[in-house]
Amino acid sequence: GTATGSAIYTALGSLIPEAGLELQAMNLGSKMLQDRRVAGLDRPRNAAKEKDGVPVEPGSYTSGAIILMSDGQSTMGPKPLDAARVAAEHGVRIFTIGFGTKEGATVRVMGMSIFVRLDEPTLQGIADITKGTYIHAGTAAELKQAYQDLTTRMIVERKEVELSFAFVAGGLILLLTA
Repeated sequence: GTATGSAIYTALGSLIPEAGLELQAMNLGSKMLQDRRVAGLDRPRNAAKEKDGVPVEPGSYTSGAIILMSDGQSTMGPKPLDAARVAAEHGVRIFTIGFGTKEGATVRVMGMSIFVRLDEPTLQGIADITKGTYIHAGTAAELKQAYQDLTTRMIVERKEVELSFAFVAGGLILLLTA
């Protein structure tokens, strides 16, 4: 089975653990999460999520992003678009890569035949909601190109930090102690 929504929630939990997301409730899906919503317990505890009561802009989280690769429709777990909305509320972009065909195909896995079909509208929706990008990779060459395209989008920012103050303070403490 494919649990795209669970994959997004799990990635969010790893990417921003300080958000206090209730991953177990989200991954178990409807009943438990609905009970938490009714009780008002589903709000994230991320203080950075809102500034002056205004939610952060989708795609504004610059410390990371999620890359989601899928070959088929979500067949279990929470709804992928609901998970994408939670990611967007935290400013996290999701770049989706879909491989496979829209028509679908039967593949054999561990002695079982499974029908898989690319769900391009959902993958496109996830990318749109979170201000990410959807890339279709129908061949190995296209998948390699997708990785190269994403590499150019992921920018590492270097910042110089002045540390001399810490050494001066340490020296002063040692001087006073002496």
